[in-house]
Amino acid sequence: MNDAVTKPKTRTKTKVERPRLHKVILLNDDFTPRDFVTLVLKAEFRMTADQAYKVMITAHKLGACVVAVFTKDVAETKATRATDAGRAKGYPLLFTTEPEE
Repeated sequence: MNDAVTKPKTRTKTKVERPRLHKVILLNDDFTPRDFVTLVLKAEFRMTADQAYKVMITAHKLGACVVAVFTKDVAETKATRATDAGRAKGYPLLFTTEPEE
């Protein structure tokens, strides 16, 4: 007689979720020159001159504008680098991030 005990094999499936996305937001200020804002947008976010101008004007008119959407780490890094570029020149340029709904 066979006294071996067999256990059923259980498999656990790991679910891979997409990372939550975060928006990079440009906040308007009345001191940073428009040309400098478009320069930062082109350099950090790889926008064309026309795209950068439209984003800058939208932020100017509405007070804030979503620049781009990235994963959390990328969004925070780009926002920090863009803000630091303004600070290095003595401007109060500010980019923030927030989770996308």
